[in-house]
Amino acid sequence: MERALAMLITMAALVNSGQTGNDRGVEGEVRRLNAQEVEALLRNDTKTLGRLWSDEFVVTNPLNKFVKKHEVIGLIESSTLAFTSYDRQVEYIRIYGDTAIIAGSETVVWAGKMPNAGKKSYLRFTAVWVKRGRRWQEVARHANITGLQ
Repeated sequence: MERALAMLITMAALVNSGQTGNDRGVEGEVRRLNAQEVEALLRNDTKTLGRLWSDEFVVTNPLNKFVKKHEVIGLIESSTLAFTSYDRQVEYIRIYGDTAIIAGSETVVWAGKMPNAGKKSYLRFTAVWVKRGRRWQEVARHANITGLQ
């Protein structure tokens, strides 16, 4: 009886959270891809970023510019966009079928030719990932600086 009650409570909690076992698996996959993105940004690895970002990828970046995938890749290749430190804290993930919304905070230290090179910034971000076929890709991102040190 206690076991049945415990299972019922667990299932009710899952229904209330709106998250299924499959959603938790997707959440883990999207978290892993987010970590790959951070590592690729730290290493200026445009090949990995090119795979993680869809061809339609757009971002409102911390410099308040709306840029497309090829423009971001160009900024990285020219050493304009670079980091010496990048810490991302995912605070929210919600799965909507083949779409995932991720939001949280980031602490970065800029490098390269960035106007704030050598300075630490605190950011808030929201990213949208879409699954096409068997592959998740980021399609949109917004980031804004909330503080600078």
